[in-house]
Amino acid sequence: MEINFRGGLNMAMKISPANYEQTVTFYRDILLFDVEEIPITHPTVLRSHRLHFGPNTLWLDCVEDVAHPQIWLELHTEDVERAAAYLETNDVKTCDEIEEISPSMHWIKDPSGNVLLVKKQ
Repeated sequence: MEINFRGGLNMAMKISPANYEQTVTFYRDILLFDVEEIPITHPTVLRSHRLHFGPNTLWLDCVEDVAHPQIWLELHTEDVERAAAYLETNDVKTCDEIEEISPSMHWIKDPSGNVLLVKKQ
């Protein structure tokens, strides 16, 4: 089974409420990125800001129950379900319960605990 994965353009930094404002201020006022708050209705993301980080989009997401900031990455493939089957054969299980997403996508984690969103390109 041939599967191809490519990095996507979206990255998310999951930040605790205690550090959120300082983090947004750092990117906006210190590094001088154009940071825009995006209205969000989500069960686990309290607030979200977007900025262009080179060719990528970095999402600063305020979430409860985060002991330290986490970076979440986007991973593209042509066939998400075939990719999920391939990953399963390599002992990589989906963990879609970590955050609500479309059923056409899956969350996975690398051995270090970094989160990747597997989605169709």
